[in-house]
Amino acid sequence: MPRTLVAFVRRVSGWSQLCASCLAIVVFVLTTAPLEMQRRILNAAVLDGDLTRVLVLAVIYAGIVLTEGLVKLLMNIYRGWIGEKAVRVLRLAASALVDSMPEQRARAGIQGVEISLILPEPEPIGAFVGVVVSEFVMQAGTLLSAFAYMFYMQPVLAFTCLAIFSPQFVFVPVIQAAINRRVQSRINVLRQASVGVLVSGGGEAEVERVMKQELRFAEIFSLNLGVVKLRYSMHFLMNLTHNFAKMIVLGVGGWYVINGETEVGTVVAFVSGLNNVHDPWGGLVNWYEDMMVTRARYRTFVAAKVQFAKGEEPLAVA
Repeated sequence: MPRTLVAFVRRVSGWSQLCASCLAIVVFVLTTAPLEMQRRILNAAVLDGDLTRVLVLAVIYAGIVLTEGLVKLLMNIYRGWIGEKAVRVLRLAASALVDSMPEQRARAGIQGVEISLILPEPEPIGAFVGVVVSEFVMQAGTLLSAFAYMFYMQPVLAFTCLAIFSPQFVFVPVIQAAINRRVQSRINVLRQASVGVLVSGGGEAEVERVMKQELRFAEIFSLNLGVVKLRYSMHFLMNLTHNFAKMIVLGVGGWYVINGETEVGTVVAFVSGLNNVHDPWGGLVNWYEDMMVTRARYRTFVAAKVQFAKGEEPLAVA
């Protein structure tokens, strides 16, 4: 198997990633188009009072939304197929290695990791492989196109919003690094717990096994709780900066409207544009989190296979 996640993605789904990325480009273009449609519909109603134009624009808007939904549905199904194919490849590779091992190597430690390698561990890796390229293309494209549109409509407001969002470029990587460390530790402890289930003994050995399992479960609980605290703290800070940006758009935009320096439709389009910035930015953060976690999982998976082939017990990886 390839040593890195990138090489594995390229081997099992190179051309498929390209096709999924093309669908993602269509999606983010169609996602940005409604911003202009909202502005035109509102201005046609408030400034022009043209009912016919409003109805025509509304029908076009509905067509864009429907097309976007259908393309996104196709993309998601296709990405799901890519992910499931990657899961199958991982399971077949692990199963083939297990089947080739001599009987004397089938110790409890080996069997515990065998279960982990074949059943739960490939699922999250394969799921991320299905979206690894297209998700980044779609979210980054939506983010950049929304900002481009906002700068085109009102550069001062757009620059202010960008400045408010900028702290996220600092605290998101720091918090994410802490999450990654805990996820890596959790994988190793879960493997040890899998081995502990299969190991049997009597008397003092059994008591010691039960005590070790309880300690492992306590450590898993602590690691999971740490991940939850970090993740939701990061989301809290992201939502806070988003709402600050929205407050500034409504305040400054309202002042521009009163002074006749912009239209009501522009302010509404800006508020919608902020959602088109917030959602894909959150999607990019989630993508980055999944990428870092999946890289750790894949590295652990490959290292376990190497140790597996040597008959060792692959409980941890540096």
